[in-house]
Amino acid sequence: MDMLFSPEFWLAVGQIIMIDILLGGDNAVVIALACRKLPDAQRTKGIIWGTAGAIVLRVVLIFFALTLLKLPYLKLIGGALLFWIGMKLLVPEDEDEHASVQASDKLWAAVKTVIVADFVMSLDNVIAIAGAAEGAGGDHKMPLVIFGLLVSIPIIVWGSQMVIKLMDRFPVVITAGAMLLGWIAGTMMLSDPALSPWLPLPPGSERKAISDVLPLWHYASGVLGALLVLALGKLFAARAAGEQG
Repeated sequence: MDMLFSPEFWLAVGQIIMIDILLGGDNAVVIALACRKLPDAQRTKGIIWGTAGAIVLRVVLIFFALTLLKLPYLKLIGGALLFWIGMKLLVPEDEDEHASVQASDKLWAAVKTVIVADFVMSLDNVIAIAGAAEGAGGDHKMPLVIFGLLVSIPIIVWGSQMVIKLMDRFPVVITAGAMLLGWIAGTMMLSDPALSPWLPLPPGSERKAISDVLPLWHYASGVLGALLVLALGKLFAARAAGEQG
């Protein structure tokens, strides 16, 4: 219960919710497409069971991601992927991206479609949420992940249209989300075990979080990551707009 009084816990919860809102729009679209041919009486069941299965699958994937991030160089790879995901948020999307999602008039076939599609599309969510949980430190990473996902479910499933309209009206929300991913990427990469020999760590601090041992480096890497995503994202967005024009 001590974790509920930790500022780092609530900061990470807020990050997880924002990540799921920004990166979960695709999942809401997949759910709608997969269940659109179900009878009205079964559509709600398809949405609920498909979402539940996708969330359970995501928790399992994040558990393995948190375990793997303890290995050298994997945080560097994960951080690089987060940079790419953040930049992708700032570049116009392909409208035909979900054309391959098949609808079904059978309940469990639609549920299976939702779960399989969510598994394929969950890499960005899994890495970003694992990075946010890592940033919280401590031994409560999985409770933090589960809590953040549970809070996000109703926002994604029932509030997706409202969220999409909000992001269309206030593009700064997307920009802030992309910069958040850059912040998480920067701080994640700094804490990779492979970089420990190159950092000015005091003796006996190897097991402590970088944010506790080198707070200035931690914040500097986060700011640098956020600014890098913003700069590169705007550059690629301008290039894409030029090619379309």
